[in-house]
Amino acid sequence: MPDNLIEKTPSAYDYPLLIKHLLTAALTTHPDQEIAYRDVSSYTLRTFRERVGRLAGGLASLGVGPGDTVGVMDWDTPRYLETYFAVPMMGAVLHTLNVRLSPEQLLYTIEHAEDKVILVNKDFLPLLEGIWERLSSVEKYVLLSDDPRPAAPPHDPSPRPAVPLAGEYEALLAAAAPDYAFPDFDEYTRATTFYTTGTTGLPKGVYFSHRQIVLHTLTGLAALAAPQSAQRFHRDGVYMPLTPMFHVHAWGMPYIATMMGARQVYPGRYLPDVILGLIKTQGVTFSHCVPTILHMLLTHPASAGVDLSGWTVVIGGAAFPKGLAQAALDRGIDVFTGYGMSETCPVLTLAQLTPAMLEQSPADQVSFRTRTGRPIPLVDLRVVDAEMRDLPHDGKSTGEVVVRAPWLTQGYYKDSTHSEQLWRGGYLHTGDIGYISPDGYLQITDRLKDVIKTGGEWISSLEIEDLISQHPGVSEVAVIGMPDEKWSERAVALVVPKPGQAAELAPESILAHMRVFADQGLISRWAVPDRVYVVEAIAKTSVGKIDKKLLRSQYA
Repeated sequence: MPDNLIEKTPSAYDYPLLIKHLLTAALTTHPDQEIAYRDVSSYTLRTFRERVGRLAGGLASLGVGPGDTVGVMDWDTPRYLETYFAVPMMGAVLHTLNVRLSPEQLLYTIEHAEDKVILVNKDFLPLLEGIWERLSSVEKYVLLSDDPRPAAPPHDPSPRPAVPLAGEYEALLAAAAPDYAFPDFDEYTRATTFYTTGTTGLPKGVYFSHRQIVLHTLTGLAALAAPQSAQRFHRDGVYMPLTPMFHVHAWGMPYIATMMGARQVYPGRYLPDVILGLIKTQGVTFSHCVPTILHMLLTHPASAGVDLSGWTVVIGGAAFPKGLAQAALDRGIDVFTGYGMSETCPVLTLAQLTPAMLEQSPADQVSFRTRTGRPIPLVDLRVVDAEMRDLPHDGKSTGEVVVRAPWLTQGYYKDSTHSEQLWRGGYLHTGDIGYISPDGYLQITDRLKDVIKTGGEWISSLEIEDLISQHPGVSEVAVIGMPDEKWSERAVALVVPKPGQAAELAPESILAHMRVFADQGLISRWAVPDRVYVVEAIAKTSVGKIDKKLLRSQYA
């Protein structure tokens, strides 16, 4: 169609969608809002902006300029939040390094991203000590510490760290001015990068522009503020992340909390007694985490002494078992599912309940809260067959989930082949299979690679896990498909018993539990596991997801 572009007055400001603009209104309306680090320290949003300016100036003094990449290795701290803003606002690229990777994987991601400067918490120096001499792109290392001091001066008998530190974070900020002039530039400029934690092959780099992060922030805020009374987040809430800040921008929530001027509490290292204490003393009202973190908190002895009834939690990163959801609801937690992936920045859907659903009993709400959810605004989400044809929204027609949204990674960094596979047909392929109900709720039934093909049927491992999780003696469960000469594959279940129930939780009780569902016609008889193992723990990936690739190799 012919262009009909608006006319621009020469003096008009174009207002590019840059991360720096997320701070504008909050600094005007909530300059004295608090950002706390555990129960240790806090400062205001006004001070935060000054520190962001100082950090940019300090990085510039180390040679960081537009287009350079700065890696960060830290716990969830206000320092990390400062890098979320300062690094991209100066035109550089923030690389949130996954501190749970092996040293060799870490080396690969740093080299692939071409990090120039790395900010590293002293707790993670051992990770770098074995690889720093092989890092060709890194020029400077800066120490992050809650107790800053020069690392092993000459008169100090303690050994020097092997990593050659160029300075310490607080000293770097103290030496810089707070009034760094953050420039305007193209909103499509790359702002962040990080690496997927897939269980096959090398980590893949995804990347996001300023425009994408701003749009994700605005839309995420709109979606979370939309409900009438529940499953929502607002500026009078108290936010604490429980998804690592190295993982998909902590689901983008720190940007949302900062933009709205909400009070924020950062927990540092994830220790269950510390987290529970912060919920109690800081009045935390909104968080997000993977199911394993929620499980860890609910089963910790200190949990019994903490009132969790004012806490809203988005659960994502893995399927939300109904048994765990019921346990959370029993404690008064407003839990619901969110869905996305590293490639999608990440939020695509939220399982927010309608007023009619909220009128039902908590037990009846479980199935709604554990659904994958409805697409948030601007998300074009489809379920398609192998020919990219739309499947009906009938709650049963299953296909692959493909999406479009303004904030999806436009490819894998320096990997054109996998980028084209990701975006084949003009939609981003999630690798998840599921269906859409008549009322627009998506339900993921499995990962394509985790579907169990047995007896001529495709069985959802997530559905089996969900049913086993409802057994009264089960604390955690994972179901995998194992090769079978006769049936192609058979389901194998791994269960972790609840405390004090290991002796009573026999494999046969799990099988009997599942046969009830099969006899009722709720599942196929092929969905009853062939074997059940009672185990002490289930292997997880670096971001707390069940590592089914590793489990398949362990139980082969």
